[in-house]
Amino acid sequence: MGATPLGVLTLSDRKFCHDPHTGQTRRYSPEGLTMRLELVQMAARDGDSAYNLERVLRAIADSAPGSDIVMFPESSITGFLDHDNIARLAEPVDGASVQTICAAARQHDVAVVVGLIEREGERFYNTTLLITPEGVALTYRKTHLWVGEPGLVYPGDRFTTVQWRGVRIGLLICYDIEFPESACALAALGAQLILITDGNMEPYGHLHHTAVAARAQENQVFAAMVNRVGEGVGEVFAGGSSVVDPFGRRLFEAGAQESRHVVDLDLTQIAPSRALYDYRAEKRLKLAAAVTEHPDGRRELLIP
Repeated sequence: MGATPLGVLTLSDRKFCHDPHTGQTRRYSPEGLTMRLELVQMAARDGDSAYNLERVLRAIADSAPGSDIVMFPESSITGFLDHDNIARLAEPVDGASVQTICAAARQHDVAVVVGLIEREGERFYNTTLLITPEGVALTYRKTHLWVGEPGLVYPGDRFTTVQWRGVRIGLLICYDIEFPESACALAALGAQLILITDGNMEPYGHLHHTAVAARAQENQVFAAMVNRVGEGVGEVFAGGSSVVDPFGRRLFEAGAQESRHVVDLDLTQIAPSRALYDYRAEKRLKLAAAVTEHPDGRRELLIP
């Protein structure tokens, strides 16, 4: 059976202008610099990379005009794996599936946020990638493992951000957003936009409804979360994908069915959200870990 398409909601196009500071062609609204996110809330088949990859590629090809980033749920390439199949079905980040998505990102001039169960040597990780038209820009391994993951995958050991098209971006995965320190670490690394791939199921949907708004508001950043829908092995995924601005205001929230949505973020809203009070500057208890700057623009904070 072939993959089924998803519908798409598009918004009005923006004008394009040349940014003399970065040398890039950027999209501007009348209010200032924007970034266009496309959230693809979808079901997946656990352990069926061929089916899932076909749907991901079709969604990228069908992305709305002017989309900067197309986002998918947690582990959307491989689906979730278990002790019986992980050694056989986990994929390396430089494997065929990721390379195919890299080619699609390049062809359609969009960035793609997509996840998989990663194999590196004899170890496995729950990993999300930020793939730009230039290739894999950011690799993030889930640092907080949900019930059933310890002993199956290893936790990641760092938080990382990268700047792309003038916006510094960080990644989180599902359970990570229930820990305030995760988003705080990304904010300490300069994140303006936190992108969360999610595989949250009922009866816990309300937890991430609250958490994504809290993480955006307390760090005064934009946060976008894309969740899975449909049935898994003994569970029903909650959907409810959403985008929250730096004031903690919810810009959009999806239902519990497959859907896709386009949201334009006005990045100039970050400065006024911090004008009267800046939580990052005023907090008394700060993260102790040192920030590492890489030549390619990545910033990393290792977990002690």
